[in-house]
Amino acid sequence: MSGNLQKAIDLASKAAQEDKAGNYEEAFRLYQHAVQYLIHVVKSKQSIRVKCAEYLDRAEKLKEYLKKREKTAPKPVKESGPADGKGNDSDGEGESEDPEKKKLQNQLQGAIVMERPNVKWSDVAGLEGAKEALKEAVILPIKFPHLFTGKRTPWRGILLFGPPGTGKSYLAKAVATEANNSTFFSVSSSDLVSKWLGESEKLVKNLFQLARENKPSIIFIDEIDSLCGSRSENESEAARRIKTEFLVQMQGVGVDNEGILVLGATNIPWVLDSAIRR
Repeated sequence: MSGNLQKAIDLASKAAQEDKAGNYEEAFRLYQHAVQYLIHVVKSKQSIRVKCAEYLDRAEKLKEYLKKREKTAPKPVKESGPADGKGNDSDGEGESEDPEKKKLQNQLQGAIVMERPNVKWSDVAGLEGAKEALKEAVILPIKFPHLFTGKRTPWRGILLFGPPGTGKSYLAKAVATEANNSTFFSVSSSDLVSKWLGESEKLVKNLFQLARENKPSIIFIDEIDSLCGSRSENESEAARRIKTEFLVQMQGVGVDNEGILVLGATNIPWVLDSAIRR
């Protein structure tokens, strides 16, 4: 391609010289040759663009395939233990996975949005600032993870607030549709509050564990104020423990929340606990 371009430039220069000298027949012939070479260059560039688009599309498909294969990779088969079977319990969890943890995670499976709501950004009227913030925090880090490293780490939490009917839940539906490569959890207080003492905070912990196992993931908590209101002397011990578990899972030491976004929605942001708002 570079050879054709150079020939076209040389011929065009000669044609311009002949043109200035008044040798119009020679100039015409040289211009024709220059145009022919330039057409070859343009065609080559177009084919390169087409190939580039094909390769990019194929690379994206392979990336998705490899991600899925990593998630569904078969667990290595354990070595058979002694004949009496005592060796089976010595090397970890395997079949002896905590049944209580499994039960809690099964309860939360219903929070995973399997069918996308089919609401696109263009379907949401206005709210340009909120849409841009969500694209920057959710969509772009999934598409271009190499750009969001170090100090450019995307936000870990976004709070949507405003009076009822301003489009908070609709925005969340748009996020669930557009972020089609991520796992979307839609939870409310009924999913996380239990009548049994100590089970609510376990549900919160298992929700975040499930999100880490299926990342990139988005946890959408509607009416978050019902779970994370301001601490007071009159609140119950159970409510305080739920709040504490949320703080530990979102900001605690040694907690890896890379690839996880917490998206909250509320009508009354001023009643949220200050630590949650931060």
